[in-house]
Amino acid sequence: MSHRIHHVASHASLLRDVSSVSLSPTNSRLDAIVVPASRPNLQRLISLSAVLSVPLVVLCSHQAKREKVAERVEATLGARALVVDVPRGYQLLRHHHETSAQSFWTASAERTSDLSTKRNLGLVLARLRGWEKILFVDDDIHQLSPRDVSRFSGLLDRHPVAAMASSYFQDNSVVCHARRLAGRRQDIFVSGAVLGVNTQHPAVSFFPDVYNEDWFFFAQHAAARSLPKVGEARQDEYDPYADPQRAAREEFGDVLAEGLYALFNDTPGWELKDQLKVAESRHHWRLFMEDRHAMIWETFHRLSAARYATKEQASAQKSLLTALDQLAMITPELCVDFIEQWRVDDERWQKVMPPRGSVLSEREAMDHLELTDWISCGYGAERRLLSAVK
Repeated sequence: MSHRIHHVASHASLLRDVSSVSLSPTNSRLDAIVVPASRPNLQRLISLSAVLSVPLVVLCSHQAKREKVAERVEATLGARALVVDVPRGYQLLRHHHETSAQSFWTASAERTSDLSTKRNLGLVLARLRGWEKILFVDDDIHQLSPRDVSRFSGLLDRHPVAAMASSYFQDNSVVCHARRLAGRRQDIFVSGAVLGVNTQHPAVSFFPDVYNEDWFFFAQHAAARSLPKVGEARQDEYDPYADPQRAAREEFGDVLAEGLYALFNDTPGWELKDQLKVAESRHHWRLFMEDRHAMIWETFHRLSAARYATKEQASAQKSLLTALDQLAMITPELCVDFIEQWRVDDERWQKVMPPRGSVLSEREAMDHLELTDWISCGYGAERRLLSAVK
């Protein structure tokens, strides 16, 4: 292994790009499309699920309202859905992850997100219901085609996970968006935005509550360079620099994920246990964080050197300074602690996950998950159950 670990502009070498590979026809199909929803307009995904005759599971919070989503499902020909309110502070199976400790929350600038909880909930629900193949799709994804979804179904017959990259509006952290703005090469990686999972695989991982939680979920497959990339999706555009604190909330997760995947890039042929042994050393993180600090400063100065400064460049610089402030609060010891606790959490998760072969009804699964506000609905059908007691 080289002496220094650098920021890597592209992790494409960790993927198996199967986007242009012809797949054998398969009669198998997805059991559900799972949407961790926080935005109100889900019509694109409702329509897609109806075309495919694949039921939706919509996990709602924030601006996504259970009743409104159910009304859209009931108005869409062929649509079926389980629409669930995920309460604020919901603790899945009353299980606490060590990676959700106060020290890590502080290092993430007190980031609040229920995305990891919703994705983990989708995994557990699938096991409880006896589903084999599910597709996670974020609520800001569009132009996902039926052909794309059918490719996921075929790949999940042979792979535990498969994913897409969002390239038409690049799915990057604030720092990486600024790198591209500064004229530096910056690729994108696959993500949980469109992620297929064979939930009956014996070692399905979990999503820790940190930015880049999806990179940790499929880390073992990326380390083995066996993670299939199915193709590219479109994500709704947003301004990554609108709130400088976004960079602060991302910084800890970005340091951890980029530092871990830089190690995967630098150690081809190594076994995961040996790579993680390096990732549990302060030396690795000290070198990587020194390089990241220099990389962010270099990006800042390249933006400053632009002949005609734009409002976007000025906003990006403010975000970069915020990221540097947050980076100064992160220590190599804290990174090592997170990696160690992540490994502990993964072992415990295998014991928490419902056993393969479980086949509960919808009501039984909701009762097991202690979720009371949910609607099972479909076009032209009565709502089968709303279990909340009013």
